[in-house]
Amino acid sequence: MIPFSVLDLAPINIGETASDAFRKTLELAQHAERLGYRRFWLAEHHNMAGIASSATAVLIGHVAAGTRSIRVGAGGIMLPNHSPLVVAEQFGTLASLFPGRIDLGLGRAPGADPATTRALRRDPVGAAEQFPQDVLELQAYFGDELPENGVRAVPGAGLHVPIWILGSSLYGARLAALLGLPYAFASHFAPDYLEPAIELYRSAFRPSPGHEQSYLMLSVNVLVAETDEEARRHFTSQQLSFLQVRRGQPMPVQPPVDTMEGLWTPAERAGVEHALRYSFVGSPRSVALSLREFIATHRPDELMVTAHVYDQRARLRSLELLAELRDRELGP
Repeated sequence: MIPFSVLDLAPINIGETASDAFRKTLELAQHAERLGYRRFWLAEHHNMAGIASSATAVLIGHVAAGTRSIRVGAGGIMLPNHSPLVVAEQFGTLASLFPGRIDLGLGRAPGADPATTRALRRDPVGAAEQFPQDVLELQAYFGDELPENGVRAVPGAGLHVPIWILGSSLYGARLAALLGLPYAFASHFAPDYLEPAIELYRSAFRPSPGHEQSYLMLSVNVLVAETDEEARRHFTSQQLSFLQVRRGQPMPVQPPVDTMEGLWTPAERAGVEHALRYSFVGSPRSVALSLREFIATHRPDELMVTAHVYDQRARLRSLELLAELRDRELGP
């Protein structure tokens, strides 16, 4: 049985506040911990009306403080937005507060629109091109030796915080393989490069200290409910969120609707359904059949699940039903 983990964006429902989102995120993490999920990751986004996880390191600290054993981390920190030294100090602080429980996933995208990227005081082109060097610099800050630049991360030095490379294309797969790092692919919104990225990562992987073999985590959308109809209805909140992003009008998470007919054009429907191709939505029986096939085909070392759900009870129940499937039907 492969480990299951959870990705969360601290979604803000329409009519609610970031405080409400943080309370629900912590509740979800505590629930995931009780159910035996391995990790709970949060992702950096900016200027998104329905996502409250912009100050990702701060929120990781909040979740880690409210849990006991589950690994908590970033899925991820968008490194072009930050100085590697600042990231090292932030995650060195987290690792000092919560030893053995902090993960650092790194992405190359800005996680924001062009105007927001400028507001972050970053050069999107230059920073992205610098990404491999920034990853190496960050690794050096977590190492035992004084980095070549003579700057020590305090805290951070000697803590060897686990670093992951995140990706939705071949770029991240190639870099993770070259550096010998664990790789997490965002198949929950970027399905096109899933198979070639897996092949590239596994075939080109070079062993590194602490990572003798490749380690692949795949992120997918999973929403389990008592019936197919109930699950599909809750999933309309995620479809609506993706639709608004594609229109350039991100909004807080909307309540589910009975049908999406009339809410999107045929072209918009095709685009949203393509982006959400790797979504496993339905009753326990339906999800077990499709998810088992996905796991058998792609052979991930770990599966990370996410869902943009309006109803908190449905989010919690989905993790419960999935944990039952994991233990009963999705094992070896």
